[in-house]
Amino acid sequence: MTNAIEHRDVWSSPCLLGQPDAHLLTPEPAGRELALVNSLSRVFGIHLKSAGRDTDHPMLSNLTRLFHRVTVDADTALERHQEAWSNVYLIQYGITRLFREAPNGKVSIHHFFAEGDLVWPVFGRNRTARNTLCLSTVTHCTLWVADFQAFRATIRKHSEGQWARFALALTEELAELATMREFHKQTLSAKERYDLLVRDYPELVQRVPDNQLAAWLGVVPATFSRLKRAS
Repeated sequence: MTNAIEHRDVWSSPCLLGQPDAHLLTPEPAGRELALVNSLSRVFGIHLKSAGRDTDHPMLSNLTRLFHRVTVDADTALERHQEAWSNVYLIQYGITRLFREAPNGKVSIHHFFAEGDLVWPVFGRNRTARNTLCLSTVTHCTLWVADFQAFRATIRKHSEGQWARFALALTEELAELATMREFHKQTLSAKERYDLLVRDYPELVQRVPDNQLAAWLGVVPATFSRLKRAS
């Protein structure tokens, strides 16, 4: 009969890990890069054969080397208009906003990005000094940052078709969201737009300042506060 203790060096019950037994294996804590690998695999629809191992896919292995991890406070400018947008951002924690700012200071918010989202300069104009888009943090954020040119070159090196599919998917998504938002502004009342916000983006209502959500909906802050109190 096999000694029972011989089975414990495969898997050990958590309640035993505090005991000084040489036969118990203490699992290594997951490195912070695991979040990056898993997020990139989801973005590209790649299934990893071994959980958390980017070596299962050469492209992911090369991409992860491009990113470095940063933490930034709320209201930190990441990209500015009239400056070439040069980075890719993968959000591990927090919320960012994509917007345009008029010379008079009026802000038009196009989209909010949250955990797991990959944010990059979708349109060619954004990668030049003619860029009109801004990106800033809404909350305290933990981000993985990489140079866009190196990011794109790495994907193209492995598969030009992969880059085309990846770029087209996000471009279509942003275009669809922008089109629907403008359609709703023209056809729905402020209350109806607020109700859609609560239904489709409940976490944003809890985490994003009211004045930013008001700008996103196209209403003045006083109207947004009234709608929020009435809900």
